[in-house]
Amino acid sequence: MAFGLEVAEIFRQYGEAYRQAHAGHLGLTERRVMSAIELCRTAALGGHVEHCADCGLIRIAYNSCRNRHCPKCQGLARAEWLAERQAELLPVPYFHVVFTLPAAVAEIAFQNKAMVYAILFRAAAETLCTIAADRRHLGAEIGVVAVLHTWGQTLHHHPHVHCVVPGGGLSFDGRRWVACRPGFFLPVRVLSRLFRRLFLERLQAAFDAGNLGFFGDLAGLANQVAFEQRLGLLRRIEWVVYAKPPFGSPEQVLAYLGRYTHRVAIANSRLVSLEQGQISFRWRDYRHHDKPKMMTLAAGEFIRRFLLHALPDGFHRIRHYGFLANGHRRAKLARCRLLLAAPPPAPLPSADYRQRYRQLTGISLDTCPCCGGAMLPLGPLLCPDRQNTPSWFDSS
Repeated sequence: MAFGLEVAEIFRQYGEAYRQAHAGHLGLTERRVMSAIELCRTAALGGHVEHCADCGLIRIAYNSCRNRHCPKCQGLARAEWLAERQAELLPVPYFHVVFTLPAAVAEIAFQNKAMVYAILFRAAAETLCTIAADRRHLGAEIGVVAVLHTWGQTLHHHPHVHCVVPGGGLSFDGRRWVACRPGFFLPVRVLSRLFRRLFLERLQAAFDAGNLGFFGDLAGLANQVAFEQRLGLLRRIEWVVYAKPPFGSPEQVLAYLGRYTHRVAIANSRLVSLEQGQISFRWRDYRHHDKPKMMTLAAGEFIRRFLLHALPDGFHRIRHYGFLANGHRRAKLARCRLLLAAPPPAPLPSADYRQRYRQLTGISLDTCPCCGGAMLPLGPLLCPDRQNTPSWFDSS
């Protein structure tokens, strides 16, 4: 089977040169991301061998790195997460709201990822929940699923949060479902103004507490006067909050979430060619009606842009708020279903890995790709060197 170009191949060919060229500036997180992607599904991570009982095909299945930045390791994680979300869907319209940081904040965020990304999440969620709770707009407690993205189509640093929100919420006494107006959720201009204020208040508090660091071109912002001047500038510009039309059905909500929740900076499917150290990839120009275009970058620049989006260790890029918050989600969703006369959720897939994979992805790991026969295990591959490879396996 022929495979297309992968991010892993770019890292394997040019990663070591990039490490050496940036030895003093490459962080531990970025190094781990590079190493994981390079080793993913190779003999270095071990694996197992299986054969077809009918045609005799021998197939090697190397282990995955399971790193969340790896383009090849998100399939099952995405499918499992979507199965859980499907059980939580309500029979109401869902809306998609995007909160974006201005460029002057994005550069501060890059040097303070964990702190500023967390502020972005909190400010976006509080904005939605506060405006929705206002009786002039909805007067209800809403639920929010928020997903952080830090990239644009050309891999530049562009932090923004995608929020998927049911079109309505629980009344404050918990006795009614309060539906939003048809086709309209909350006023975007009101959301934008409150989001800007809440974000800048939290950013100022982080600065006052000494929780922000600045270096390079931003070193001057460590000065209080310079920092407050930057905030003053940010208060005078419009912040982009974008509300898309409601989804047509719960199935469309899941399809959308499947595209966005476990996405990495660039999918392997967008890569076109690697020639003489130049990587070409497809991208869409949203400013010109999603016009498809091609971009070519030197390998080092491609790797640099990819690593811009490495998240801090332990940072959660999918978060839940309102009645979807983890602490009371089950009880409040049950109340919502009762008020909406909605049926109980379907049971989750089997706990067995292979059965769960087939149920969630529609792909069977037990079926021979050549004849459709049953694939049976032969044994593990514990390490990459031949001396520990089982005698029945011949790599030739």
